[in-house]
Amino acid sequence: MHWSEKIAQEIIRRDPNKEEYVCAAGISPSGSIHIGNFRDVATSYFVVKALRKLGKKARLLFSWDEYDRMRKVPVNVAKVRDDFEQYIGYPYVDVPNPFPESGAKTYAEHFEKEFIEAMQQFGIEMDYRYQGEMNRSGKYVDLVLTSLRKRGEIFDILDSFRTQDAKEGEREAYYPVSIFCPKCHRDTTKILSLSDDCVHATYECACGHKGEMDFTKDFHCKLAWKVDWAARWMYEGVDFEPGGKDHASPTGSYQTSKVISKKIFGYEPPLFQGYEFIGIRGTTGKMSGSSGLNLTPGTLLKLYQPEVILWLYSKTEPTRAFDFCFDDGILKQYFEFDRMLDAERSGKADEVVKGILYNCKVGDREIKTVPMSLIVQMGSIVDFNPTMLETVFDKIGTPYTHEEFADRLDRAKFWLEQCAPDQVNRLEPRRNWAVYETLDEKEKEEVRLLHEYLSGDGYTLDELNTAIYAIPAKVYGVEQGDKALRPLQSVFFQNVYKLLIGREKGPRLYLFLYVIEKSRYLGLLDFSYPMTEEEKAVPEEPVEEEKPEKVYGEPDPVAPIKEEIDIDFFEKLDLRVCKIVKCQEIRKSANCLKLTLDDGLEQRVIVSSIRHDYTPEELIGKKIIVVANLKPVRITGVTSQGMLLAGTNNACGCKVIFVDDMIPEGTAIK
Repeated sequence: MHWSEKIAQEIIRRDPNKEEYVCAAGISPSGSIHIGNFRDVATSYFVVKALRKLGKKARLLFSWDEYDRMRKVPVNVAKVRDDFEQYIGYPYVDVPNPFPESGAKTYAEHFEKEFIEAMQQFGIEMDYRYQGEMNRSGKYVDLVLTSLRKRGEIFDILDSFRTQDAKEGEREAYYPVSIFCPKCHRDTTKILSLSDDCVHATYECACGHKGEMDFTKDFHCKLAWKVDWAARWMYEGVDFEPGGKDHASPTGSYQTSKVISKKIFGYEPPLFQGYEFIGIRGTTGKMSGSSGLNLTPGTLLKLYQPEVILWLYSKTEPTRAFDFCFDDGILKQYFEFDRMLDAERSGKADEVVKGILYNCKVGDREIKTVPMSLIVQMGSIVDFNPTMLETVFDKIGTPYTHEEFADRLDRAKFWLEQCAPDQVNRLEPRRNWAVYETLDEKEKEEVRLLHEYLSGDGYTLDELNTAIYAIPAKVYGVEQGDKALRPLQSVFFQNVYKLLIGREKGPRLYLFLYVIEKSRYLGLLDFSYPMTEEEKAVPEEPVEEEKPEKVYGEPDPVAPIKEEIDIDFFEKLDLRVCKIVKCQEIRKSANCLKLTLDDGLEQRVIVSSIRHDYTPEELIGKKIIVVANLKPVRITGVTSQGMLLAGTNNACGCKVIFVDDMIPEGTAIK
């Protein structure tokens, strides 16, 4: 039984007579939606399908949390707009669209449209809820009033999950609602008083504006996250909702909201399924992390067919992690998917495989299991020309048509050129004399014999394969089957690859030579005439100027241990992981760099005297440790909001302490 069917059965057991079950998912449109967030959708989507499979009516509800406050400016937005920090604290629905060419009216709408268009390619239909409209239309007014009237009880629930004791007066000053200031649009307000019936409030904003609020008429407010989550469960009648494993921890959001749902709103909380996070393997080539690549479902669809993406989520239980592969692991994933699909179509699949593939059907699309590895290998030889690729497949006895491999062709090309450019097979533009002149006489004789054989006609693929393997045996006088022949054949193949494509490895040599038009490569193996003027004029590749080697001295004397501190003093330090999103030289300083960091909440700037040790290019995208609560100071005309950690020693100079890229921004160092 598939894991989604087990969840569906438990949902039905909890409320067997419900007319329609609601499975929920939700994301804040804080930026491009990461493929990891898609697990929220996929998990609920599979459970909806399982409920329907069991004969029940079910709906997939998706909430756009666009009424959340903007906490930081994403990297891709900062690249096109340098003035968006002014919108920190605005609800996303009120932030202008940084990409006006998309046609979206707001920041939230731009990223919502981007995600919805990708969902359409998966054939996933959802009942969308836009929380900006839901809040501002007054639909949650009763829930807001209930929360205000029971704010003391809510505080006690929240406090029961905290590890530190509440401060004196904290309970009385707690309000489970944030008011967006009508003047500055931010949520930087503080409620000063609340009427006995909890309908009227006075408040003051950090911008200086003071106002009054009637919660039955004024709707520019939002419930606090854990209260809001529980309130919406009741409002929508949610039966199931997944979330990241952090939500499922003993002090996580779900555990807290579950209690609020029961005690404050009297609603039995939905069944919850925590899930592991998604990994990315092999971000190489042009798709490196420092390029600011957005790993959205739309991006992944350039590499994976939608069915294969759904298959990866379906075959992996939510509590297990898996990787999307930018390296050649993607070819193995396609192979395994094809193997399962072929087994199902031939009637050989077991119930487990059938359950997995049940979730992967997208509309009326029919997948043709043309091996992705073959498309990659042969496609690069013919520049991904579909007509020529049909000819290639026909020649090697696998007569796939363009119609059959069309859906994978562009994805194969995108993967090869963007993720693995080093594996692209392109013929040299002219004879490679630099390689040829390194060969000894016997190796040159092998090349001559190969050229001679290929100049003839009428050989079959098998005959070509036999002839290629026989050439080293003939030149070196070694009998077939002799162990000494294999290394000679290996060197021969390497030499031919270097002459043809400038690399030591490539596709199967006999296939390579058989499928390409001989006129394209035969001349590259003919060294029977002298070097031409054009070949003599080939410019040498520029040699990169070597950086002067730094000279270090003897290690500094090891300093004695400083005066002891207690744990309370250490805990006052806010050491956290930050990502360097920008790095600039400071014109007025010969020693300092200006680093713009993502600290998990917002962006901050620090100034560090590491200009002689690092270039900006070496730092952008790296993650470091920062003392985040250090009092800001002005350095070379720039306000520095913290200090990075580095090791400085005469034996090594200044070395910044970098941390593993998988550690999220904002993670505390303890």
